[in-house]
Amino acid sequence: MHSPRTLYQKHIDSHTVCALDDQGHVLLYIDRQVANEYTSPQAFSGLREAGRKAWRPGATLAVVDHVNPTAPTRIAAMPDAGGALQVSYFEENCRDFGIELFDVLDKRQGIEHVVAPEQGFILPGMVVAAGDSHTTTYGALGAFGFGIGTSEIEHLLASQTLVYKRLKSMRVTVNGVLGAGVTSKDIIMALIENIGASGATGYAIEFAGQAIDALSVEARMTICNMAVEAGARGAFMAPDDKVFAYLQLKPRAPQGQLWEQAVAKWRGLHSDEGAVFDREVSLDVGTLEPMVTWGTSPDQAAPVGGQVPDPAAQPDLILRQGMQRALNYMGLEPGMPLRDVEISHAFIGSCTNARIEDLRDVARVVRGKRVAAHVRAMIVPGSTLVRNQAEDEGLAQIFLDAGFEWRQSGCSMCLAMNDDVLAPGDRCASSTNRNFEGRQGAGARTHLMSPAMVAAAAITGHLTDVRTFALEA
Repeated sequence: MHSPRTLYQKHIDSHTVCALDDQGHVLLYIDRQVANEYTSPQAFSGLREAGRKAWRPGATLAVVDHVNPTAPTRIAAMPDAGGALQVSYFEENCRDFGIELFDVLDKRQGIEHVVAPEQGFILPGMVVAAGDSHTTTYGALGAFGFGIGTSEIEHLLASQTLVYKRLKSMRVTVNGVLGAGVTSKDIIMALIENIGASGATGYAIEFAGQAIDALSVEARMTICNMAVEAGARGAFMAPDDKVFAYLQLKPRAPQGQLWEQAVAKWRGLHSDEGAVFDREVSLDVGTLEPMVTWGTSPDQAAPVGGQVPDPAAQPDLILRQGMQRALNYMGLEPGMPLRDVEISHAFIGSCTNARIEDLRDVARVVRGKRVAAHVRAMIVPGSTLVRNQAEDEGLAQIFLDAGFEWRQSGCSMCLAMNDDVLAPGDRCASSTNRNFEGRQGAGARTHLMSPAMVAAAAITGHLTDVRTFALEA
């Protein structure tokens, strides 16, 4: 009889092949992995050089997403020579190793962390690893996902296992009812601001509480996706009826009797009563306001109604120096109202916030309005299926009428790895997950916020509280 266990312990225990030492290292079986053209080439090369095959090629789904252009008209050709080489080698590897590939012309193509859930490739109880830190997204489905490095990708392809060190466990209990205009993006930004960009280092986070229960599955994905920005190596939520309903009609979900058996098993995927966590954090979001970042780390954030903070008020020398460097890079002055910060670009996309519910939020804000004359605004759906659905629902026409660019799916301007790049000095309201120096282009300045907040900033030309739009509606 087990003593009470956390959901994290259940995930790891059920996938441990054997213990490797008394320091917490185990050989961990991995159910599924998702590969992309950017982080996989060296792994495949290593397999080739060693003469090894993929142990379970059907456990891998390959997606082109990082380097492909997202111009409104999709073509197979990669304009960048480096990107073209990555994609062609990726195609060769998938063909030679027997791995299914969604290439750029596939109707199911998109960002890996959008595509895998919408295909039903990720299911509750699974342990998933991939060469991208935002693999934590899958925790919203009751799976356990984490990012790995290239050498680990090679090991995983060859053996379907990884050497893994058990993490400490943290429960974040989120209570309260979100106000109008406040989203799951604001919840996770508030948490990161509260505990810091390294506050969850060494931990796996389980999110719980009434505010989490009330969220849609897609909204939960946003929280699990960005938990890595607090240092977490995993983030998840117990699956519930919302998750089961989300998955039931997905192409790769179990069918018929297998579905019923699976759901019965999945209902046991929760922390036991009395399970002990290494750390407990509580967050009340009843009075939470829409959040924006002002600095160059996701924890350098504040409510949109606030001001740029003064480093002089920070007693910790290291933090004070970090704040000052961030303000210098961002070109902001202490005490400046955040709503006075003008933008030049607005970007809605990424594995954090480019699903259909995000686009519906944006449409509600911009319907019948126009993007400010000095702003370049673009919307990049998270997958081709999302793009098609947005067009079928009439959302795309609302975006085009408002002056947004409506583009093909991909990682796009989340990171400067394709042709959607900001110039030095450009200032972007962005629905992405990272605002590091140079993340969207050398010398570019990024303010993170929810998609609806980006939409509001695009219309007014400066950081704006989206709730003023709700009042006008």
